[in-house]
Amino acid sequence: MADQASKKPYTLPQSDLDKKWDACIDLSIRRVLYSSLAGAFSGLIFFRSPTSRWASVTLGLGVGIGSAYTECSYLLNGSPPKWPLTSSAPPPPPASSPAPPQSATPLPLPLPSQEESK
Repeated sequence: MADQASKKPYTLPQSDLDKKWDACIDLSIRRVLYSSLAGAFSGLIFFRSPTSRWASVTLGLGVGIGSAYTECSYLLNGSPPKWPLTSSAPPPPPASSPAPPQSATPLPLPLPSQEESK
């Protein structure tokens, strides 16, 4: 009897996946809708031209889609997306070459002569 009490009910993997997809779709619809409405509301308040208002709606739509995609990837994969780390900076110089010495005092600037100012 003790064995039956300690066992958890078995859930089918398909059932678990269906619940995750349902949560993902629900989350996506809400985020896209709410962010689009926030973009429309802010467009009405801050902008006069219809083009700017539509741009704020599409910006809100993009934010909603992006946040829903990120959250759904967490739900379905169980971990955040792994983006490759790329750097646009040049690689550091090798450690074997010494750095050039830095002067502590600034160089004096030449004064303009009176002949050049005439």
